[in-house]
Amino acid sequence: MTTTALVLGGGGVTGIAWEIGILTALHQAGLKVTDADEVLGTSAGSVVGALVSSHSIEELYAAQLEPPDAAIGGRFNIRRMVRALPVVGLPGGSPVQRRARVGRAAMAAIPFDAEDRVAIIRERLDVEGWPATLRVTAMHAETGRLHVFDRDSGVDLVEAVAASCAVPFVWPAVRVAGEPHLDGGVRSTTNSDLVRHPDVAVVIAPLPMHMSRHHNIRAQLDRADVRRRVVIWPDAQARKAMGRQLLNPERQAAAAREGLRQGRLMATRVRAVWPA
Repeated sequence: MTTTALVLGGGGVTGIAWEIGILTALHQAGLKVTDADEVLGTSAGSVVGALVSSHSIEELYAAQLEPPDAAIGGRFNIRRMVRALPVVGLPGGSPVQRRARVGRAAMAAIPFDAEDRVAIIRERLDVEGWPATLRVTAMHAETGRLHVFDRDSGVDLVEAVAASCAVPFVWPAVRVAGEPHLDGGVRSTTNSDLVRHPDVAVVIAPLPMHMSRHHNIRAQLDRADVRRRVVIWPDAQARKAMGRQLLNPERQAAAAREGLRQGRLMATRVRAVWPA
């Protein structure tokens, strides 16, 4: 039996919309990749992974074309980041230690007050309980260690998703099981190496960028021993439509349309690897 994984990467509000566009096109082509044996979501991808478990893909796509909701957006605070740079940029230390510096600086810049944020995400997700296949990444804000939550973790799904989306210096850390967590994308925008060695993986990556060759998506999939894979990232036309402000809801409709267009172009490649 062929085992499958769907990896949904981070990329802000526009990343959510673009990913939903991609998934809609694949669904229309008869490729129900959301039925994968494992769905690994990071940041925006955790939102999409939770949504597709409880809502039809057509409903989700239509929602991306509606007038934007400013409550879901955000703006990177350059001033806060500049104040934190002396700490974040200190040389030395392991990757985990460097991530811990980011986490501590982010918490100092934006104190805990995530209840409203969690409430917004809870309302928008409108889900009950953990999907059986979904795994969500989030970084412990004090230790820098990446945690992967699933239905066996004993934590609230919405809190885990909110933590996975808690972009440092934009949103406050979210407590999961009483511990502060931030965006899982601090380690990697996809964390593709954490899939459980599937035979086939489709990676949808709004932000294919990586901090080092170690976290290159191809290298990650190689470490996970995934031989048959398709990686989809925004082409030039999609990047232009999505813009540079990834948290700008004004761009979500355009991002969704570009995802739909690009997903139709990628369907043949996905069909070549995905089991019928």
